[in-house]
Amino acid sequence: MNAGYRREEAPIIYFGAKTILAVLFPLLVFIAAIVHVPEQMHILLVLTAALGYYTPNVFLIWRVRERKREIFNAFPEALDLMVVCVESGLALDAAIAKVGDEIGQSNAALGEEFKLANLELRAGIGRESALRNLALRTGVDDIDALVAMLIQADKFGTSVAESLRVHADGMRTKRMLRAEEAAQKLPVKLIFPVILLIFPSLFMVLLGPSILTLMRLLGPMMAGQ
Repeated sequence: MNAGYRREEAPIIYFGAKTILAVLFPLLVFIAAIVHVPEQMHILLVLTAALGYYTPNVFLIWRVRERKREIFNAFPEALDLMVVCVESGLALDAAIAKVGDEIGQSNAALGEEFKLANLELRAGIGRESALRNLALRTGVDDIDALVAMLIQADKFGTSVAESLRVHADGMRTKRMLRAEEAAQKLPVKLIFPVILLIFPSLFMVLLGPSILTLMRLLGPMMAGQ
């Protein structure tokens, strides 16, 4: 659900892939071992079976992480658009439908989630249930916080527009802090590439001509000796 696979056969495909790969990988190793049988053949078969079994898990975790990142990057713009819609006089349900149509042009994942929430509202599901389903499908903490705020504003009768504006301001501050945090981490992440890749090339460029000159000067002297 968090990865965006809505079809009913998605769990069957997932577990089928785990089963097929857990059998296929050891089978390929066994066929390759006909020419040369390794000493620890049974350990190799177990390891390849485990690799095939957990490969779909790794792919699914990566897909969920990428989709959450995509939704999070587009969420502040969607929240600002929702604020504009509500302050212009639209009801919350109409604002959700409008945001789904507009944000879907730039971010398909988030637009799909808002459209599904709108379809649930039109089908007669309560607003609280539809919003909670939206947070559950995305798995993004910021959307979960927005849903909790909207539900409380609906229960206590507070202004939805004002609550959305305050939440949007908090989201912009949070995004700025995350960008500053990523910028602060950048020098540490650059240490290893600089040491392993840039410094050797730099030393070769700076010291290479000097080493060649010394070899050219000292070579005849050493040959004469």
